[in-house]
Amino acid sequence: MRRIRSLDHALPFDARTLRDEPRWLYRRAADRDTAVLGMGCAELLEVHDPATAFDRWRQLLHQGRPSMGYLTYDLREPLFGQRSRHVRRSDQPVLRWFVPEVMVCWEAGCTHFLGTDPKAVDRLIDRLHRPQEELRSQPWNGWTLTTDADAYLRHAGALLDHIQRGDIYEVNLCMERKARLPGRDPHAAFMVGMARSQAAFAAFLAWDDRYALCFSPERFLWTAGGRVHCEPMKGTRPRAADPVADRALATELAGDPKERAENIMATDVVRHDLSRVAAEGSVVVPELCGIRSRGAVHQMVSRVEARLAAGMTPADAVAAAFPMASMTGAPKHRAMDLIDRHEDGSRGLFSGTIGWCDARGDLDLNVVIRTVEYDARSGEARLMTGSALTAACDPRREWEECALKADSVIQALGDAGA
Repeated sequence: MRRIRSLDHALPFDARTLRDEPRWLYRRAADRDTAVLGMGCAELLEVHDPATAFDRWRQLLHQGRPSMGYLTYDLREPLFGQRSRHVRRSDQPVLRWFVPEVMVCWEAGCTHFLGTDPKAVDRLIDRLHRPQEELRSQPWNGWTLTTDADAYLRHAGALLDHIQRGDIYEVNLCMERKARLPGRDPHAAFMVGMARSQAAFAAFLAWDDRYALCFSPERFLWTAGGRVHCEPMKGTRPRAADPVADRALATELAGDPKERAENIMATDVVRHDLSRVAAEGSVVVPELCGIRSRGAVHQMVSRVEARLAAGMTPADAVAAAFPMASMTGAPKHRAMDLIDRHEDGSRGLFSGTIGWCDARGDLDLNVVIRTVEYDARSGEARLMTGSALTAACDPRREWEECALKADSVIQALGDAGA
């Protein structure tokens, strides 16, 4: 076994070394001091019909081979008996999960390679050691809103009417930005964005000239030893350069009654979801409304944990909790129905999850937010952001929160190499 020296605190490899690899996926889990990279494709599961996706995914996981991939938000449809009014992108499966030819795991300072083909392992090691030139990339700017402020406020007003009537208590409303950015280097941009965002649950997906640059600060769930851990995130504030002002912003977020109410409602949804697959009495909340400060933002995060009931698997936990409470609302079923009516397009990968499964069958999954989807063939880029609406919210402030989240990504990438 060969060891790879970590290159920096945020990313143990240089994404540019894999520019000529057509299919690979990287995921980070900073709280576990772990990162996983899978290269090549020994077995592939691509599903376009949501109705069959979870069953086929379970079958692949049951093989006991390390695997990686993503689940899109569209998988909510069979789980809740819903059907979206939006046309789904034909070129994006609702689920893509694969067994890599070779995987490398950086964990607690150690490096482990998984793969049956020694040549594939050697090829990956050689690539990861390639020297790279100084980071340079063209600017990632020129974004246009698909939903403008007036349209957003109309949708928000209609959703607040539902909240006042008691149909829902909370709902996550999202907006989309698009840009045309031909000739960009997503590999260099990811390196720059990671250095600036320090995203705890980041991911980079390269798949036949289509890319996802995910700077997610949020975990969906991970499983270990028969236990499930979820971390709903609601509540955001910008960081300040001055340490005193920065601490004041974090303190203000921690005490904001509206943000706490949002977070607690999402936490309650997670508790309810996990209770469907948990051993009786095992669902606990070891942290409520904690503050995590990383990169350009402060975030409010809670933790929910449970022990899986006899006969339940990590995939069952995903099916019970998906889509994540922080990206839907309460009650979840009604909130998703209203989201579909009031958002202007399909979420697709956004609000889904990217992650991996180890040989024991344990999963580590993030929440796909703060993510740029990029098509290198057309130069088209896509970025979605959202925030929660409650009875106590000011829709204009929620619009500003959506903009803050988008800016945290755009600023991380926008002057890369400029």
